[in-house]
Amino acid sequence: MPTKLLMHFQSKVANVEQRKATGKALRKKIPHSKLGNYKPAAKRADPVTILERQGKTRLPELVPIRYARMLTSPFAFLRGAAAIMAEDLAANPPSSGILVQACGDMHIANFGVFASAERNLIFGINDFDETLPAPWEWDMKRLVASIAVGGKFLGADKKLIEKGIRTAVKYYRRAMSQYADKGSLELWYTTIKEEDILERLPKSYQKAVKKVTDKARKGTHLQVLSKLTDIVDEKHRLRDDAPFIVHETKTKSGKTINEALAIFLESYFKSLADDRKNLLRHYRIVDVARKIVGVGSVGTRCWIVFMSGGDQSDPLFLQVKEAQQSVLDPHASKSAYKNHGERVVAGQRLIQGAPDIFLGWGELDGIHFYVRQLRDMKGGAELTPETVNLKNLPLYCALCAWALALAHAKGGDAAMLSGYIGKKGKELEDALVSFAFAYSDQTEKDYNALTGAAKSGRIKVAKNAE
Repeated sequence: MPTKLLMHFQSKVANVEQRKATGKALRKKIPHSKLGNYKPAAKRADPVTILERQGKTRLPELVPIRYARMLTSPFAFLRGAAAIMAEDLAANPPSSGILVQACGDMHIANFGVFASAERNLIFGINDFDETLPAPWEWDMKRLVASIAVGGKFLGADKKLIEKGIRTAVKYYRRAMSQYADKGSLELWYTTIKEEDILERLPKSYQKAVKKVTDKARKGTHLQVLSKLTDIVDEKHRLRDDAPFIVHETKTKSGKTINEALAIFLESYFKSLADDRKNLLRHYRIVDVARKIVGVGSVGTRCWIVFMSGGDQSDPLFLQVKEAQQSVLDPHASKSAYKNHGERVVAGQRLIQGAPDIFLGWGELDGIHFYVRQLRDMKGGAELTPETVNLKNLPLYCALCAWALALAHAKGGDAAMLSGYIGKKGKELEDALVSFAFAYSDQTEKDYNALTGAAKSGRIKVAKNAE
């Protein structure tokens, strides 16, 4: 008897036009205008309580640093509040019903350039800690909300912010229409390369792009060696910068660092292809230190593993980062993977297109981790009021939306999405503008709630968070 897999390959696959028609039909059931709805749920959870609940699964001594980083601005708060927004998105139906491999923590600071296996610079999503199948519009809504909140933080007025949101929606729609007509294999190989960006964007923006890519090219492991290490007894060692980078002799479970690392690497090695295993065998561990990363991730366990291929001219830096349950998990599809590190890796491989060659996962003392290279030709825009040219904000938003469209096309059905979105009309733009500003107001209120919790002493906030 034929297996289910064989039956699948023998079944008739709907063509592009049929899938577009299916998407268009969905638009009649769930019109674009409904995607603009945002109203706090009648029994909306206290945002501070959600953050406190997350803090219980993290290293308690680091949670005050997370609060301090989130309190620097409403935009920083939004970046750390993916769990809060996931609950709000789930509580504001209806959903389009079109699922993609969602990022889960989509915002304008979660994009950048990175090196492909061929050492080409690729633009795309940076962080996949929350990735899980979910409605496509959840990512899009978080992106446009971040344009509203982030734009205000950068000094943009309402008119410019609205232009940024509308430009993002237009570019997402345009890109999805193009991806819908690509063959599956052609789409699989598609990436957004540096030359693609320079070719499509105006000259006024090319200088800013070149600044980011030139800096990324310098971000090799040798550059990390000079920035993160000191020479101790004629050998390089990771530089302590407490509490952000610290050496520890034992894990929380009592194992020595060497014991713990040996157990973890055994687990991690199983996740790698044989060619990657062979490459990694050319390196030896020199030093290990714990590191604090990001805004939303602060308090999760993260380690830098400094390795050497035999001399100082061949360093390798790996980041071992804890992966917890996705913030989308209670509201969307349950993860198909028992290990959350594998969930992150599988999602990244599906939607990034050119993932890190050392990407893998493992487990230690029941805690899930994933592994990637640290800062290997990676870079992104500096989103601060002092560094951003506000005239370029809409174009940057367009670039982010283009990358998000490619991710969704790879991890979803581009033809169905294109059919639902359509090729013209302002209804989707209007809806997402409405949602973005409404959720921006909600973020301000939640930020003020966290500020109040800090002033009352309900939460502890670190004095030094950078």
